[in-house]
Amino acid sequence: MAMGAPRGVDFQRQVRPILSNACFHCHGPDAKTRMADLRLDTREGAFSTRKSGVVVVPGKPEASLLMARVMHSNGALRMPPAHTKKELTDTQKQTLRQWIAEGAEWREHWSFSAP
Repeated sequence: MAMGAPRGVDFQRQVRPILSNACFHCHGPDAKTRMADLRLDTREGAFSTRKSGVVVVPGKPEASLLMARVMHSNGALRMPPAHTKKELTDTQKQTLRQWIAEGAEWREHWSFSAP
């Protein structure tokens, strides 16, 4: 990487914490609390195709259901839902948008990678 070049969004340091804090309760590993049969804690779930489109379309935030839901103007349809008392900041939304625009690289935590 050249000096002064933008570093880009780091999935593990920037994106996963947003998803973990705001999304995993309803879209994570616990089948008992999972909503809409959607997992955002796995690559397969995050890039899955739903009836209304693809959750994350690498390079295309405007085509990604994830961005459509976190940016939705209707509070009843916006994610995370109001009843969770969680709300994404503009910075967090921009981080998600930039991550998707940059290709939505998904990296597992280093502890899950073979040495």
